[in-house]
Order: sequence, then structure tokens, then C-alpha cells
Amino acid sequence: MMINTKKRIEAEISEAFIKFQRELIGRGPQETKTYIINDMLITRFKGVLTVEEKHLVSHNSGKKLVKKMRSLLREMYTKDYEKIVEDHTGCKVLSSHSDISTKTGERIEVFIMDKDLERLFETIK
Repeated sequence: MMINTKKRIEAEISEAFIKFQRELIGRGPQETKTYIINDMLITRFKGVLTVEEKHLVSHNSGKKLVKKMRSLLREMYTKDYEKIVEDHTGCKVLSSHSDISTKTGERIEVFIMDKDLERLFETIK
């Protein structure tokens, strides 16, 4: 098995999430960046709102609806998101958290891992 660097794994996870979201929602985010920090893996998605969602968030009730819908979707596919992270890191996800900003159209995913990934990658350099 080829040993991957931290940057390579961050890029691979970003790509896997983009692919998964395209299959799930029909379009991916405009930009995705993954960061490994100690025992956390954080992915930031920019430009995630669909055209319909952009219209909805201009009204207060629409903002709540978009947040609720995105939250439900994330809940339904939590195992899929966590599996992507586990498959690429070889570590277990202890918990994961997600939120979307209806103001900026950004979404963030945070995964708490069972190991310090940064330290893990330092030892295999």
C-alpha cells in the first residue's frame, strides 16, 4: 500500500465529497477544501446552494426551510460521509458535525477522529 501524505489525503477527501454531493444533489460545491488538524478533519464547501435554495434564502422562512432540509439530508447520509473519511484516513470517526450558512452559501463538516491524524502523518513521512 502506498503511504499518502497529509495534503494528498486532504485533496482525496475533498474530491470524494464533491463526487458524493454531485450524485446526491445533482451538483457539487464550487470549491472544497479539507484540513487535517490534530484529531479533527474539517471540510469547507463554498457555493453549495442550488438556484432554488438561493431564491428561498432571501426570505426568513425560506432560510429555515433550507437549513432544515440540508440538515435532514446530512442526517440521512451521515454514515456515507463518515465512511468516506474513514476509507481515506484508515481511522475511525467518533463524531461528526455539519452546518450550512444561508448567508454565504458555505457548508462546513467537522469529523472528530479516534487518532491524532496530524501526528500519524508525521510518523510516516
